[in-house]
Amino acid sequence: MKNKSGLKSIPWEEKAYVSSQYQLMWWKFKKHKLAILGSTILAVFFSIAIFCEFLSPYVVYERYSDYIYCPPQRLHFFDNKGFHIRPFVYEYKSEVDLESWKRVYTIDKSERHPVCLFVRGEKYKFWNLFETDLHLLGTPGSHMFLFGTDSLGRDLFSHILYATRISLSIGLIAVAINFIQNILIGGISGYYGGSIDMAIQRFHDFLSSIPRLPLWMTLSAALPIYWSSLKVYFIITLILALTSFAGREIRGKCLAVREEDFVLAAKVSGATNLYIIIRHLIPSLHSWLIVDLTLAIPNMILGETALSFLGLGLRPPIISWGVLLVEAQNIHAVALAPWLLIPAVFVIVAILAFNFLGDGLRDAADPYT
Repeated sequence: MKNKSGLKSIPWEEKAYVSSQYQLMWWKFKKHKLAILGSTILAVFFSIAIFCEFLSPYVVYERYSDYIYCPPQRLHFFDNKGFHIRPFVYEYKSEVDLESWKRVYTIDKSERHPVCLFVRGEKYKFWNLFETDLHLLGTPGSHMFLFGTDSLGRDLFSHILYATRISLSIGLIAVAINFIQNILIGGISGYYGGSIDMAIQRFHDFLSSIPRLPLWMTLSAALPIYWSSLKVYFIITLILALTSFAGREIRGKCLAVREEDFVLAAKVSGATNLYIIIRHLIPSLHSWLIVDLTLAIPNMILGETALSFLGLGLRPPIISWGVLLVEAQNIHAVALAPWLLIPAVFVIVAILAFNFLGDGLRDAADPYT
């Protein structure tokens, strides 16, 4: 069988047997539709985390006291004049109900404000490197609150974009620390065995017997109140990483691999034990480790969200999804402003995206099935 160039094409079966493992993993990963969807969502989330200052209409600490608990504004394309290519929002008029003393917002359809791209607004420092006032979206001369505002009149949409950077970075940093810890401890335990393996596994059993959330709460509550937000950020990350020991799976894989011929050949050639663990045992488990790494990130994000929601995690002025959900603890605030629960939607979507990606990588890690 020949292709368009006149050369003989390689049958699929032969092509599969001469391809590398990474090629086989990629071919199988592409067939997993949910994994592709999850990776696309995560690409969007990480793009938001990188460019959150530019993407947000307002700076993170900007307050609008005239728009406290303002409901989300809808984007419109139609009005009494017909269709408009550029979306727009209507102005909100606020009044105080004299009976309930609640602020009531009504839509003023006489004032239409188009949503523009690359708008000049409040100044900010992009990644604390250079100062600019350019924002992706905005309504010059008016306000745009796509997700509404909170009890202080701050734009919830901008807050969620900024919180995406903190929540995702905590998950990545904590998993990176935990990943190195699990590789070293699990690799040593599985390679050496004997009394070393026994001591490590009993310590693992001790940690596993302690409920994780109460342990996190106890360690987080012990942090001094006068510590800076940045120091609390790194300590919370270390707490999540160091208390999530999962080296038993790596130990089991190393026990199965350490008797293979390539490990015995490395021993005969005079390689040290640490060299064998790092250069032979761990690389032979790389596909499984990638899957484990992907599935561990959601646990770290949920841990930070739970601690911050309970008031024991990150503290303002640092903003994460869990910090934004603190206001949702008050049932009266949720009844008055249900849009305060929107950050929970981002948590759920991120967790599902990581799980879809992990499932796809797990299936692709064994491409010969």
